[in-house]
Amino acid sequence: MAVSDNNKESVRIKPAEQFDFFHDQRVRTVFYQILIVVAVGWFVWYLVGNTAQNLGARGMSTGFSFLKEAAGFDSSFKLISNEPGVGTYGRIFIIGALNTLYISVLAILLSTMLGFIIGVLRLSNNWLVSKVALAYVEIFRNTPVLIQIIFWYIGVFSLLPRVKNSIDLSGGTGVLVLNNRGLYLPWPIPGGLLWLTGVAIIFAVIAVVILKRWAQKRQDKTGQTFPTFIVSAALLILLPGIVYFMTGMPLDWDIPKLAGFNFVGGASLPPAFMALLVALSIYHASYTAEMVRAGILSVNKGQDEAARSIGLRKKRAMSLVIIPQAMPAIIPPLISNWMSTIKNSSLAIAIGYPDLVSLFMQTSLNQIGYAVELVAMTMAFYTVVSLIISWLLNIYNKRVQLVER
Repeated sequence: MAVSDNNKESVRIKPAEQFDFFHDQRVRTVFYQILIVVAVGWFVWYLVGNTAQNLGARGMSTGFSFLKEAAGFDSSFKLISNEPGVGTYGRIFIIGALNTLYISVLAILLSTMLGFIIGVLRLSNNWLVSKVALAYVEIFRNTPVLIQIIFWYIGVFSLLPRVKNSIDLSGGTGVLVLNNRGLYLPWPIPGGLLWLTGVAIIFAVIAVVILKRWAQKRQDKTGQTFPTFIVSAALLILLPGIVYFMTGMPLDWDIPKLAGFNFVGGASLPPAFMALLVALSIYHASYTAEMVRAGILSVNKGQDEAARSIGLRKKRAMSLVIIPQAMPAIIPPLISNWMSTIKNSSLAIAIGYPDLVSLFMQTSLNQIGYAVELVAMTMAFYTVVSLIISWLLNIYNKRVQLVER
């Protein structure tokens, strides 16, 4: 069969592409990336080397060997044991880091819960409720957090009654007391079989997750809802409770008791801790409230109308329809708010709470020197924690993103 001239013209052989090393886009991209990495590496090497040379010329030691040296001081508040003159500066770093994480995690949890509540109340149809929520946001958001920390420490917790006139927060039982030296509360003393109760709690949590997924699939197929909240609460309470009682209640409590001029036993939280916790929680809750309000307003009003049309009450529509759709708009600014909470915890140095900055970058620096290393380790700690928070919330944000169809 003869091939026509038109078909010959349509079937053309493309000329082989010639590789040009200097003009190829892929080569340029890799080359520029390598060039930037080399330039940054050289800058860091030059900066570190020049700093070490200048410190050596002034007779100042460099390196991280000081972390193994014994520290001659202790922390007034710590989550792990330490003995002055025995514990090292590395242990002081761990104590300061744990104190920072402890106050930061509690402040993040409290500010997030309070912020969600205030954010929803900002959109209330009740004029008084919405205006009170607005006043809360505007007052605490526009006041510097350092001023709030000092106010709560000097103006509230330092003015509490003395030890003999302590405020009993436990209804006369003396289990939970508050005074100008802090908050005193019971401390658990675990028994030998308490681990079985912990295993029961883990199984209960797994059962709740499985139950929730089953109820969701059942609702998607049949449209029928299942009382997951009641069943989940029963699982989380009854299963560990039964195991706890069957093992002989292997948990005792160390109750604080007044002995002389102070309480002994139990656990205590100093006024600086409580002032910092209250100030950070209230301050960052005001920002969270605005994020929640903006996220809810970003959801189309038709979603609420559709939810109400199928019989959902306002609270159920908010929790099942509006809030889940608002989360993709809430999470990105919430990441910055959580990171700011951790960084603002360093302001604890103003009221004497022994966080990482106070213990490691101030007290340790005054005793042993090594300013560059101490500051670098402190900066690295805040950087790593912030990156972890950003990474985790970004993973969650991808899961709640709406998928376009």
